Amino acid sequence: MQPHKLKQNHRIIGASILVTVSFILNKTLGYTWLTIMVMAASTLIAGIPIFVNAVRAIRYWIVGIDALVTIAVIGAWFIGEYWEAAAVTYLFMIGNYLESRTIERTKSAIQALLKLAPDTATVSRSGKEITINPEEVLPGELVIVKPGEKISIDGTIVEGSAYINQSAITGESLSVHKAASDTVYSGTIIESGYLLIRADKVGEDTTFAKILELVEEAQDKKARTQKFLEKFSRYYTPLVILLAVVLFAVTRDIVMALTLLVIACPGALVISAPVSIVAGIGNGARQGVLFKGGEMLEKFSSVKMVAFDKTGTLTRGKPEVTRILTYGMPKEELLKIVAVGEAYSEHPLARAILSYADKELGRFDEKPTEVSYIPGQGISFIFEDKLVLIGNRKLLASRNIQLDVCESDLAEEELLGQTTVIIGHKQRVLGMISIADPVRKEAKQVIQRLKSSGIQRVVMLTGDNPRAAKAISDQLGIDEAYSELLPQDKVRILKELQNKYGSVAMVGDGVNDAPALAAADLGIAIGGTGSDIAMETGDVVLLSGNVSGLAYGLDLSRATVRNMKQNISFAILVAILLLGGVLVKSVNLSYGMLIHEVSVLLVVLNAIRLRGFNTSLEEIK
Repeated sequence: MQPHKLKQNHRIIGASILVTVSFILNKTLGYTWLTIMVMAASTLIAGIPIFVNAVRAIRYWIVGIDALVTIAVIGAWFIGEYWEAAAVTYLFMIGNYLESRTIERTKSAIQALLKLAPDTATVSRSGKEITINPEEVLPGELVIVKPGEKISIDGTIVEGSAYINQSAITGESLSVHKAASDTVYSGTIIESGYLLIRADKVGEDTTFAKILELVEEAQDKKARTQKFLEKFSRYYTPLVILLAVVLFAVTRDIVMALTLLVIACPGALVISAPVSIVAGIGNGARQGVLFKGGEMLEKFSSVKMVAFDKTGTLTRGKPEVTRILTYGMPKEELLKIVAVGEAYSEHPLARAILSYADKELGRFDEKPTEVSYIPGQGISFIFEDKLVLIGNRKLLASRNIQLDVCESDLAEEELLGQTTVIIGHKQRVLGMISIADPVRKEAKQVIQRLKSSGIQRVVMLTGDNPRAAKAISDQLGIDEAYSELLPQDKVRILKELQNKYGSVAMVGDGVNDAPALAAADLGIAIGGTGSDIAMETGDVVLLSGNVSGLAYGLDLSRATVRNMKQNISFAILVAILLLGGVLVKSVNLSYGMLIHEVSVLLVVLNAIRLRGFNTSLEEIK
């Protein structure tokens, strides 16, 4: 046990014994010298930390709750109310202890994250396995991780396969399978399997370390309501002292004035916002929704409209082959011809075709000759002594190849927003391959949930062509799609939407959407594991790498703000009732302190409810 904890426990035990004895003595003997001595000892043991804190704060011109209690205790002794002084200091000490213990529970999700930080790493050096501190791992070293162990670095699997629990990073409870060439992240846990990992990022550069840093920083970034309450308390406390002086001057009732000092302490009001914010941030971090401070969490709750980027946000960001049509030849033969020609291309569409061909056909050794790239049109090459053309309408038209055979199919694919590659040979079309960036499976449900949650309008901002934009927006139920936009165009559209609808959130992948994320009232980055740019850019980061956390984040932000308002309303109500009780002389000094401390604890306990907040996040993953 830590020394300061031991000292605090001893102080509580000692004060509890003394205040109990003094209460018994007071009831049996009255205010005898023995009773007064025991009450004085109880007051000192419980009150010394209060008095010290009051003096320290006053040295910096801060008049806080400790100063109010100190003045009240000194005044109680001055008028001979020894029991009231002992009771007030004891109740304040117990209240502080219970409050600190309870607040620790609101931070449990954040503390759980801290505990997930790996404390050892096993590396291979000079042919030997040695265990070292994770911070001592060097980039490029091979790290060995066995079942049940935490991965201590961000790296690439060199050997082995395993099922990995990534909940610390993404918030997703289901384990994922990883094998050679896959990327893994610090803070994740191997549930079964064995891995040999090349360290790519170590120490403070790992994804998990950056998440911890951002979560810890988020606790210090205060919400607007919290800032207002703190500013209010700086003026409120001196005003209470002045009011107590005026009350004494008018009534000449010192007991009433001292009681006013105690019951007017703004403890519950000041703590009402931060405990809710900390609990909300902790809950979000546990679910893979990272708020970069209380202000961002509060802003999210008031968003009226959501604008989405398309590529990498509503779609996977990786083009895939969706359809192959042939005219007079087998599908496999057409696919092989295209794969041979595209093997040396760096175009994203070529990579999509090659990936599909690799799954369907496996490896082959044939190579094309006389490969020629035609900018903006496609590619031509010789294969098996025949000229092959792969590209768009312009390429085939330039070689006088008629598209009659595929015109209706082309029109159909274009209406669906597909990008179509046409394959031609001599004077005819051999076939066509449709490629598209698939929509994320959770996107439609997330958009429906946003609308059902009261979001007035959902729009899409994309640099893609109008046909593709319309196809995606119709499929997902998006209200309006803006297409063929450059980054500066997205910023311009966002400003127009802000003027028209109010608070607007922008959701993007955090790379080319950085200007739009910064321009929006709230920038929400689809981070994904290992996305440094997204973590730096967004006000909110969805760590799972998809939009499934968006609706959850909105619901959580609103629940947190509701919780905060409940706390503030309750604290103000208690203060008004206590003030009325003092003025009609139905609340004494010790009773007022008891109610005050109970109100603080109730505020904290209400915030703790946010730890268990959970809308059905798994249903939209």
